[in-house]
Amino acid sequence: MQTVSIDRFEGGKAVCETDARKHILIPLDQLPAGAKEGDCLDIDGGVIVINHEETDRRRQKALELQRRLFGGG
Repeated sequence: MQTVSIDRFEGGKAVCETDARKHILIPLDQLPAGAKEGDCLDIDGGVIVINHEETDRRRQKALELQRRLFGGG
């Protein structure tokens, strides 16, 4: 299984980043319903699902980093 995050959408494809910082393209019609930028996807044997737990964990980590860098509560 591989986990990627959706970086952006371009020309009918999702540009996704692997943990090794490589980019892969996934056609929009292969994405799970409701997938959006920033979501983490688990890819296993051609089956792609949104990993909500990992998405939430990474978003929380990004928010904590922003708070440390820019202050605030």
